[in-house]
Amino acid sequence: MSAKILLIALLALASSHAIMASDPSQLQDFCVADNKSNVFVNGLVCKNMMDVKAEDFFFDGLNPGNPSPKLGSVVNLVNVDKIPGLNTLGISLARIDFAPFGLNPPHTHPRATEILTVIEGELYVGFVTSNINGVGNKLFTKVLKKGDVFVFPQGLIHFQFNKGHANAVAIAGLSSQNPGVITIANAVFGSKPPISDDVLAKAFQVDQKTVDWLQAQFWMDNNN
Repeated sequence: MSAKILLIALLALASSHAIMASDPSQLQDFCVADNKSNVFVNGLVCKNMMDVKAEDFFFDGLNPGNPSPKLGSVVNLVNVDKIPGLNTLGISLARIDFAPFGLNPPHTHPRATEILTVIEGELYVGFVTSNINGVGNKLFTKVLKKGDVFVFPQGLIHFQFNKGHANAVAIAGLSSQNPGVITIANAVFGSKPPISDDVLAKAFQVDQKTVDWLQAQFWMDNNN
């Protein structure tokens, strides 16, 4: 009997931990972010309900962007920083504009799954899995045309590339008010302070001169 009780207790503990690890349920209609608050929490403090305005749920800047000359793409992310009313709602979106042969380079969103829809043009997209059962990282790719939809699971490296001679536009929905982005090349070779030459040379199996050259490049992101 004591073994049964112990098993039940362990299962309950595991369940409660899983519940605590997920996003909390809404306790009110909304929690508009108070950007003037100095209180730091895992999220943003709620504005007084009596001070909330329609503008707290509105953004008028999802317009065509100017792709960067180097990458040929630009991302206009609309998260809780731009719409305070997104606070606690667990969602955001982005518009991505591509010049011909423009690339949204390999990156991850540590806090969000992404669902992408092509609005104009054609994109070659893909993501790479974690090391599945010790057999390596599997690549999933697809060519998307106007109206096609593709999902990039949370935390996995993914990319979008405009293979065409015309501009392309995509809209992405993300399952977090603040999904975050880690652009792989920027993070590895453009971090400040830089990662040690010894570490990178061994990790990529190249000489230190190659690492130095890569670190000397002008690493930039394409996010507005």
